[in-house]
Amino acid sequence: MAKSIFYHAGCPVCISAEHDIVNLIGADNVELVHIGEYRNRIEEAEKAGVKSVPALITPNGNVLHINFGASMDEVKG
Repeated sequence: MAKSIFYHAGCPVCISAEHDIVNLIGADNVELVHIGEYRNRIEEAEKAGVKSVPALITPNGNVLHINFGASMDEVKG
């Protein structure tokens, strides 16, 4: 099974959502990507359809935006 990808920017909203996602689907089923630390992954996230973080990409490619934290423009600074 392919993993989900959880993109976040490290803010309190994102960290809270990260903990919830890991508790819901399990750490082995999700790749956690802090795009503040891995800025080279911003373009990848945008190409996948991420408009704001935190966001979860499902194995089927669906984008689930969670509790609007920051737009991608804000993340890119």
